[in-house]
Amino acid sequence: MHVRTTVTALAAAATLLTSAATATASTEPLSEPHIADRFSLATGQQPENITVDRTGSAYLTFSFARQIVRIAPGGHARVLATLPAPAKASTPNLGKAFVGGIARADDGTLYVTYATGTADLTGVWAVHPGGRPHRIAALPADGLPNGLALDQRTQKLYVTDSVHGVVYRLPARGGEATVWARGEALEPSTFAGANGLKLHNGAVWATNLDKGTVLRIPVTAHGGAGRIQVHATGMPSIDDFAFTGRGDTLLAARDDNQVDLVRPDGTHTAVLTSADSLQTPTSVAVHGHTVYVPSAAYLTNEDPNLLVARFDR
Repeated sequence: MHVRTTVTALAAAATLLTSAATATASTEPLSEPHIADRFSLATGQQPENITVDRTGSAYLTFSFARQIVRIAPGGHARVLATLPAPAKASTPNLGKAFVGGIARADDGTLYVTYATGTADLTGVWAVHPGGRPHRIAALPADGLPNGLALDQRTQKLYVTDSVHGVVYRLPARGGEATVWARGEALEPSTFAGANGLKLHNGAVWATNLDKGTVLRIPVTAHGGAGRIQVHATGMPSIDDFAFTGRGDTLLAARDDNQVDLVRPDGTHTAVLTSADSLQTPTSVAVHGHTVYVPSAAYLTNEDPNLLVARFDR
């Protein structure tokens, strides 16, 4: 996701701050957390990942509903696409079909990861504006494709696999996916390894859910993966994250109802908690002075929502 600060974007973000609930437990540099939208647990509206366009519109994946939705500033979720259901899902670790990461190209094309446990559907899918979802790359059916990031310059997509503990790379136009990075730091120890994924400052950054770590993988001059570096530790159940636009500072969602501010030196502090209405937060997006945090309620089983807060730079 590209962070752009414009008058239009800030006005849109301010509109999105309209909410049905207010919390006051946030910690600097976050303030004014609000629930911008609530979703239906009964219909599987559990938001897994998010990206935001320059107007402040948010695009989310509803993991178990197999949906991609758009929330315009001040609006509610509108379904853009529903991925096809497998004849019988056997997704590793989950058992049911799972739509994971999302990335958006400058032309409006949306990319998502999809895991079903079946060879005919598991992989990376694309939805062009006004079009229908179609698979652009197959991934191993016995894996769990999860985090996703798009390099707008090279038109390459990067994908984490939480079961196999690797990072794949593939052309955004579609084609064969190859393992770009592997190593013990990416592998699971009990349940899921490599999870969230972002491109930033000449490197691929990823989290490992089981190990509670943030990893940095430099991109070499020839486009290969450099040595995996452990950037931060001690964050159990870490999911996806977003850079704040202030150097290497990032905000990371944790499934244990916490969002951490991770500083460039790897130290981290909780800035949002369950007191702010987090319900198993799964990802973060930062757009200008606005932070978006989807909660999927995977572990709490109540009130999946989209929280919006102000980021004071």
